[in-house]
Amino acid sequence: MKKIIIVPFILLALVAAAVYYSQQQSVQQSDSLTLYGNVDIREIQLSVNASEHIAEVYVEEGDRVKKGQLLARLHTELLEAQLAEAQAKFLAQQQTLAKLKAGSRKEEIARARAEVAATKAEAKMARDSARRLQKLLPKKQASEDDVESALAKADAAKARAEAAEQSLALVIAGPRIEDIAIADAQLQAAKAQVALARQRLDDARLYAPADGVIRNRILDPGDMVFPQSAILTLALLDPVWVRAYVPETALGKIASGFKAGIMSDSFPGKQYEGWVGYISPTAEFTPKNVQTPELRTRLVYSIRVYACNSQNELRLGMPVTVTIPLQQSPGGADTHGCP
Repeated sequence: MKKIIIVPFILLALVAAAVYYSQQQSVQQSDSLTLYGNVDIREIQLSVNASEHIAEVYVEEGDRVKKGQLLARLHTELLEAQLAEAQAKFLAQQQTLAKLKAGSRKEEIARARAEVAATKAEAKMARDSARRLQKLLPKKQASEDDVESALAKADAAKARAEAAEQSLALVIAGPRIEDIAIADAQLQAAKAQVALARQRLDDARLYAPADGVIRNRILDPGDMVFPQSAILTLALLDPVWVRAYVPETALGKIASGFKAGIMSDSFPGKQYEGWVGYISPTAEFTPKNVQTPELRTRLVYSIRVYACNSQNELRLGMPVTVTIPLQQSPGGADTHGCP
């Protein structure tokens, strides 16, 4: 009885081994590799780096947009006023620096010379008056208080004349180098404020970062927007690539640059040209959303297969079948052009 029970298990094991061997042989002898994957969904959530109410949204869902195209803008009245203020301060500081670099005008120097001459004349007159009083002191025709007062006035006049001469020297020398450097630094700060105000004004406008199609219009004019809130969703259509998974047993049969054919159920019989653009260096388990004849628990490697999609028939997320001929040289280019 034990022999009768063991025989069926042996037969089943032999059949399973034969099937496995047959599958491995078919994979080894096949001249192409068939994989299953999906067109990668590549979308961008578009927002602005500002907090304000939306003024206008210029696109609708389904619109094709070009890189750099204006898509929406916020209310910018406050930002425009801030820019005007920064520009006015910049112009004022620019004139201050120009005034310092120009130095003293000839009229200012002439006035300083005249002040020197006037103070010297006053000093001479005060000195002469004090000397006359000193001569009258022995004759008792002038008091000591009058003489002392006259001498003090002469000394004060002399000091004013010396101060006027120093002022003339400063006017001729012009502003200090340090003052010019400070004014120049203040001008650069004012220039930076203008650039900052312009950047904030530009941040209130939403531009397309790449060519694509507007998939979703999330907010409308009047809505309050913040930097973390999206206004539009942009679907990227170029380049289009398929995310597929290669079993470890077939990894050594393909290389970057291999040509590939891509087919979808939406267009039966039509094959799109493509090429292998990237092979992941890290193994992973097969994603559950990929239909593959291999066991889902088997380790696979993610690959990116670029597709020629000139008529935009391959849509994002679409399931496709990828066929890679194995009789290719691995030393080709990493990318290929589409016809």
